[in-house]
Amino acid sequence: MIFVEYAGGIYPSVNHSPWNGITLADFVMPFFLFIVGVSLALAYKNLPCRLIATRKAIYRGIKLFIIGLFLQGGYFHGFGDLTYGVDIVNIRWMGILQRIAISFLVASICEIWIQATNFRVNSGRSLLKKYRLQCAMTIMVTVIYLSLFYGLYVPDWEYQISSSKTEIFSVKCGVRGDTGPAPIYGRLKECSVNSPNNGPLPPNAPSWCQAPFDPEGLLSSLMAIVTCFICLHYGHVIVNFKDHKHRIQQWLIPS
Repeated sequence: MIFVEYAGGIYPSVNHSPWNGITLADFVMPFFLFIVGVSLALAYKNLPCRLIATRKAIYRGIKLFIIGLFLQGGYFHGFGDLTYGVDIVNIRWMGILQRIAISFLVASICEIWIQATNFRVNSGRSLLKKYRLQCAMTIMVTVIYLSLFYGLYVPDWEYQISSSKTEIFSVKCGVRGDTGPAPIYGRLKECSVNSPNNGPLPPNAPSWCQAPFDPEGLLSSLMAIVTCFICLHYGHVIVNFKDHKHRIQQWLIPS
């Protein structure tokens, strides 16, 4: 992650892909979600008290969200000038750590409360039966996401970025199930000479280019939760199957 942050502008092959395609940087967050899901299965293998575990999970989720908000919300925007504080209009609420915090919290609560206890697992079918409620939760979240994404029509969608007191950039369009880049995200190419790199800024770049906004918003956190649930299942395989051959078989089937 540090390598991508500091070398992505120099080596485009490790920088984030602007939309289509995939690079090394695009694997970072999915791998984070993967290890969160696997570690949850190991951490909650033997629960002494569900209430204590729930309290700790909520506390950790809140800490992750606050740290992410501090690091990616825009609190470090004033290094180049003599400004102080954060611009609430341009604050980035949903960064990487914030999404991981939400995914961790939902998956941990489900792992603590909705699994069949005292259930012997000896096959892949019995594994699915033990965690059937979690599978149902995964399907439900996916259906909600797809229904909102493809079914919700916004006839006069408007997104504003105020990068100064005098300039407000606004985009309006009708949206229903647009699988391409969002209008604001698609215009990020105006902010870089060597898109998708971070710079340098072209001479006629709009002033909103340095605003810390997130083009995806809250909706993509639903699929981050689904990713964490899927990876939680891989951790369940480690917990319930001790033979390496059986583990590989149970990993390959859902893959």
